Amino acid sequence: MNFLQFKFLIRSLVITFFSIFLSVSSFAERIKDVAGVAGVRSNQLVGFGLVTGLTGTGDGDINLTKQALRSVISRFGIQANLDDIDAKNIAAVTITAELPPFIKPGQTIDVVVSALGPAESLKGGTLLMSALRGADGETYAVAQGNLAVGGLGVSGDDGSSLIVNVPTVGRIPRGATVERRVETPFLTAENLILNLHSGDFTVANKVSRAINSRLGQGVAVPIDATSIRVTAPKDPSQRVAFTSLIEEIPLPATIPPAKVIINSRTGTVVIGGNVRITPAAVTHGNLTVKIDEKPEVTPTGATTTTADGTVVNTPGPAITTPRSKIEADEEPVRAFVFNRTVELNEIVQAINDIGAKPSDLVAILEALKAAGALKAELIVI
Repeated sequence: MNFLQFKFLIRSLVITFFSIFLSVSSFAERIKDVAGVAGVRSNQLVGFGLVTGLTGTGDGDINLTKQALRSVISRFGIQANLDDIDAKNIAAVTITAELPPFIKPGQTIDVVVSALGPAESLKGGTLLMSALRGADGETYAVAQGNLAVGGLGVSGDDGSSLIVNVPTVGRIPRGATVERRVETPFLTAENLILNLHSGDFTVANKVSRAINSRLGQGVAVPIDATSIRVTAPKDPSQRVAFTSLIEEIPLPATIPPAKVIINSRTGTVVIGGNVRITPAAVTHGNLTVKIDEKPEVTPTGATTTTADGTVVNTPGPAITTPRSKIEADEEPVRAFVFNRTVELNEIVQAINDIGAKPSDLVAILEALKAAGALKAELIVI
C-alpha cells in the first residue's frame, strides 16, 4: 500500500466515523427502545417440591413436609407412616421460573427455590424432580438439581444465631428443562402489533411515521396511544427479518410530558427537564415553638410551741405549682419571585438559594401546583 492509498483509506475511515456519529447523535432512540411486539412475552411458572440433603436445617416435625415426602416415596412402591419420617434434613419449597418467548422443549431455564416452612437454611440441598406449571395448570418444565445458596445461617445451643443474607432462598442455574412450548401469534397473525412501553399519542404517531417513511405509506397505522398496527409479510419466514428491520428504525428525539415525581417516604423529588413555572411569588419560613415546664414545689406544714417553749414543726404535703415557659422563634420570612416562565435550572437554583429542605421543597411544589403556576403533572408515590 502506497502513501496515496493509505491517505485515501484514512480519509474514508474519518468520513465513515463522522457519518455514523452524526447519524447516532441525530436520533435519541430506536423503535425497539420504546416498544415491543405484542404476544412476544415471557410466562411465569410455579411449582412445589422438596429439597433433601440438608444438615439438620430442614423443616423438622412438620406434617406438610412429611406428607410430601411420603407421596414421593410411594412412587417407588415404598409405604411409610408419618411417624417414621424425620424431616430435619428435608425442606418443602416453592419453585419459580420465567419461561421466555419462543423457547423450545429440551432447552433449559433458571429456577429460584424458596423455603416454604420453618427451614433455617437450604445450603447444600438438592431439589427433587418437580413439575413447574403455568397459569392454565399445564406442566411446562421439570426442575431438579443442586442449589446454589449465597446466604448463611448458624445457631448455638444457647439460642444465639447469626444469619448472613438469605439462606432460605437458592438458585439452580439451568435447573429446569422445558417440556412444552407456548404458542404465540407472531407467525400466524395477519398484522404485527407494536405496544409502547409507556402510552403516548405523540410517540405512537412518530413511530408510525418513521415506519412509513422507511417502508412506504400505509404500512403502519397508530391504533391508540399505546399500539401501532404494522402490515406484516404473508410468508412467516420473512417476519424475523422484517421485525428486526422495524426495531432498528431510529426515532426523532421526543420531549417527555412535564412531570414532578415526589417520594413521600424518602423526600426525594425528581423534576423533569421540561417543567415550567409561570409568574408566581413564594414566601417560605419556619416557626419554632418551645415549651419548657419547670414546676414550683412549695412545702407545707404546721408549727406548734410546747409548754416548755419547744418549737415543733409538723410537715405537711408539698404543693406543686405548674410553671410553663413558652418561647416562639420564627425565622425571617424568605421569599422569591418568578417574574416570567422559568425552566428547571432556575427553579432548582431559586429553591436552593433559600436553603429549603426536601420537605420544604415538597410543600413549595404542592403550593405552586395548587396555585396553577406549576405547569406539570405532580405525582406523589
